[in-house]
Amino acid sequence: MKRGKFITFEGGEGVGKSTQAKRLAERLERAGVPVIITREPGGTPVGEDVRDLIMKDRPTDPMTELLLFAAARAEHVTSVIRPALDDGTWVISDRFIDSTRVYQGKRYGLEPELISLLERYTVSPDFPDLTLILDLPATEGVERAQNRGTLSRYDAERIETHEVLRKGFLEIATSEPKRCVLIDASLPVSSVETAVWQAVSAHLLVEAR
Repeated sequence: MKRGKFITFEGGEGVGKSTQAKRLAERLERAGVPVIITREPGGTPVGEDVRDLIMKDRPTDPMTELLLFAAARAEHVTSVIRPALDDGTWVISDRFIDSTRVYQGKRYGLEPELISLLERYTVSPDFPDLTLILDLPATEGVERAQNRGTLSRYDAERIETHEVLRKGFLEIATSEPKRCVLIDASLPVSSVETAVWQAVSAHLLVEAR
């Protein structure tokens, strides 16, 4: 049995990650590929509890937030992602390691070496096969988030903060071109879906055949 592929969606607030993850899963299913969708923080009962805690109130120390995310991720990888991949199922995750690298690394200035060390113990060797980074001007992303309704504490950050986050994702896309594909999320939803499918087809489906 072939091992499944691991795909992650990344990007700032309001870029459409959840929508595109769902559409990609539907396309893969139509192509006969077994697939599950999950998210971070979340994906497990422990992860969802951590999500509720973090969304409710920001810890005083950024290190606390980093460690909460790391704990939720360890549970996520061990109980959901790794078993699915080993079973030949493809996994699509709405956010993963790059969100930590950007939000806790770039936003709060926590050391990349520390974040990498945590990844070694919580993720390795199950790093994403493909990461789709949806890019959108920060002002447009915030506007979309506002139109969704109630803003999370992340959505409600100052626009300057959203610009920092966007820059962080763009830097990752540039530094890891073999893993990451940058997609213009300002295009119509159907056009973004097409670009996502083209990236998955080129990087993973050809290899899987």
